[in-house]
Amino acid sequence: MTSIFGQLGAPWSTIGAIVLSAVAVYGAVIALTRLAGVRSLAKMSSFDYAATVAVGSTVASTALGSSPLVNGLVAFAMLFGMQYAVALLRRRNVFRGLVDNQPLLLMSDGEVLEDNLRAARVSRAELWAQLRQAGVHRRADVRAVVMETTGDMSVIRADAPVDEELLEGVRLKAST
Repeated sequence: MTSIFGQLGAPWSTIGAIVLSAVAVYGAVIALTRLAGVRSLAKMSSFDYAATVAVGSTVASTALGSSPLVNGLVAFAMLFGMQYAVALLRRRNVFRGLVDNQPLLLMSDGEVLEDNLRAARVSRAELWAQLRQAGVHRRADVRAVVMETTGDMSVIRADAPVDEELLEGVRLKAST
């Protein structure tokens, strides 16, 4: 007896394999996230983002059967294991510099820092868009705009005092 799925090109055995793979992959992601910590799927640096994309790609290929289940589970274990190892090594300043980008100041007290904007490969139009999204109406209302390690931009408004430690570690000038 053929099912509607069989007529569309997916026999019950294939559907069953996909269901089994999806459940196993989902369980593996939950278990590995609990073991390695939630930071494993955070977007705190470009390295974290790349690892998260790799996990997502592995989830998709394994759940859909493009990759054997065992291969997918081994890949998950390796990706989460590497994320955990990098998180431990990040505690050492030397290694942190190899893995993490340093935030960069793009705007200070209403003034656009053109060299930093160029180094970050951000256009003025993109900067203006971020300011509009932050509800900024005038350049003078901006204390700082920081390109974060993730590529996101943070807008710090000038209407309230700012603890200087919030800008700790932010590069004032782009390295050439």
